[in-house]
Amino acid sequence: MSGRPEKHSLTLCGHRTSVSLEAAFWQGFRELAAHRGMGLNELAVEIDEARLGDTGLASAIRLAVLRHYRGK
Repeated sequence: MSGRPEKHSLTLCGHRTSVSLEAAFWQGFRELAAHRGMGLNELAVEIDEARLGDTGLASAIRLAVLRHYRGK
């Protein structure tokens, strides 16, 4: 598994955006969405709306995945 970020497109409230995450985080993001019974775009909107200040979307997704695996 590569440590290089992979860019994927997501749609947030009708707007396309690109997010770069490492393969392990994409996998964790997919698993988190499946665990919550959500699609990736739906979960990305939720994460986007909850992020604070100048935190980027990719960082917010990484933190959500980390919290999921830590059980918090």
